[in-house]
Amino acid sequence: MASLVNERRATGGTAASPARAIATAEPAGARRATLLAALGSAISLWAAFPPLDLWPLAWVAPLGWLWLCQRPTLSGRRPYTAIWFSGFVFWMLTLHWLRYPHPATSIGWLAASFYFAFYIPAFVALVRAAVWRHRWPLWLAAPVVWTGLELLRGHLLTGYTGASLGHTQYRWLALIQVADFAGAYGVSFLVMLGAAALDGALFAARRTTARRTAASWPAARWLPLVGASLVVALACGYGTWRLSYQPPAGPRLKVALIQGSIDTQVKVDPNQRFVVYDHYLALCRQAKRQHADLDLMIWPETMFREPLITFGDDFAPPVDAEWTADDARLAARRNRQFIGGMTRDLGVAQILGIDRQHLVHRKVEHFNTALHVDRQGQVAGMYAKMHPVMFGEYIPLGQWLPWLYEITPVAAALTPGAGPAVFAVGGLRLAPNICFENFLPHLVRSQVRQLRAAGSEPDVLVNLTNDGWFRGSSELDLHLNCAVFRAVELRKPFLIAANTGFSAWVAPTGQIRARGPRHQPAVVMADVGRDGRQSPYDQWGDLFAGLCLAASLGIAAAALWPRRWSRLPAVQRRS
Repeated sequence: MASLVNERRATGGTAASPARAIATAEPAGARRATLLAALGSAISLWAAFPPLDLWPLAWVAPLGWLWLCQRPTLSGRRPYTAIWFSGFVFWMLTLHWLRYPHPATSIGWLAASFYFAFYIPAFVALVRAAVWRHRWPLWLAAPVVWTGLELLRGHLLTGYTGASLGHTQYRWLALIQVADFAGAYGVSFLVMLGAAALDGALFAARRTTARRTAASWPAARWLPLVGASLVVALACGYGTWRLSYQPPAGPRLKVALIQGSIDTQVKVDPNQRFVVYDHYLALCRQAKRQHADLDLMIWPETMFREPLITFGDDFAPPVDAEWTADDARLAARRNRQFIGGMTRDLGVAQILGIDRQHLVHRKVEHFNTALHVDRQGQVAGMYAKMHPVMFGEYIPLGQWLPWLYEITPVAAALTPGAGPAVFAVGGLRLAPNICFENFLPHLVRSQVRQLRAAGSEPDVLVNLTNDGWFRGSSELDLHLNCAVFRAVELRKPFLIAANTGFSAWVAPTGQIRARGPRHQPAVVMADVGRDGRQSPYDQWGDLFAGLCLAASLGIAAAALWPRRWSRLPAVQRRS
């Protein structure tokens, strides 16, 4: 780690440096202090997320990592390895559900945890550099670096923002309204600000500076905590004001979110598709019986098991195909008739999660699709998933090394969709996204802005997802938390149709108005309308988090700059 290297530079850069001497002379208990502090933070932060969901712990969980940031030197021979290990433990616990879909996905579970774990030592190293080299106060350095690294995690290697620090606060509606200004990253900033201010008050390092410090003026260490409390109070005041908004009168949709409960497997009996269809059709008929005035039914991702077949202008069957062009056209016609007949029988417009097979010259392209069918049974629009899941829907390099698909559970690569789409129903526009796409705030925001530029701004956001892979685990909660923040960020109602749960209706305030049960079938009803607001986040995007990332990169660049630091103060002194 750069910070560790620079600490050695700061203390002379030799094997006999004070930091090295202290590490080797420490008693065993002191050498374990780094590991114990880091693991304490990791376990506490995990407990703040589902399944335990002890969300107030998020405000104190980082104290162990922050304590390490304030120490003049880190104990132990390989302190950053110990800190990385704490991150690995956190992510192994948080992402445990990745092992459920298939034995091979346990490799992905280990790989993802291994990669995400590096953000924790990076956080400690960068904050230490900011505090000890650049004299930043901990209460500023920690939230800036944490927020910047969360933004980086949301983009690097296709991006993943699940289990962000701010997501722990999804129930605190007054606080999370700031997400319409700075995104979920802004809420993470506030939580880390509070933790850093508390840490500074409890464990302030006694560093000698030209100014008054906690050592020379004990009351000073409490000032950041008072300031952080005021900032959180101001954020809640802003949130209370935003929560008082009354949307304008306008058209409303009565929507049934169809939540079946069928565990998904990589390899299934082909006849299973009839079981799935009967299961979901029964729920649709139940919804129609109970709510005769329904405007729309929404099925989860891929739960309509008969594929939609479309054709490119240059269509020709693959050379090794066991079917002819006429066979394909007949199958396409029959499938559309089947979809149309079901919709007319129900008498309600549908949004179906369906596999689309697009036949072009000598090959078949596969799209994960949301299909809009009007109440007359006509296809009125479709959206193809734009952001496939790595190792779940495509294999990196698989385009050039097709044999990779023969040794993995992924049968064929999913083709990314070309762009967003809107479905017009009852005077409102709905913009679908599929599966983990709502984990990416920049993607959903970009879709909304593209549609607005085309004159078709959506009024409602819809997520179709099949979480039947994860056996009712805490993945369902993490997925729902992301929808809460997307609703607040863009000030639009957010609907989720999820196989095995959680199907939900989330208001533009982030309030969960209705939610289906875990791992059980249900019909979740929603009554949605236009909110009418355009949020600052919609306009500016991740500007706030981007500034935090820029500052973090600046700290890293300065730490790697090939020149000797000024000596770290009081290296030998133990805090």
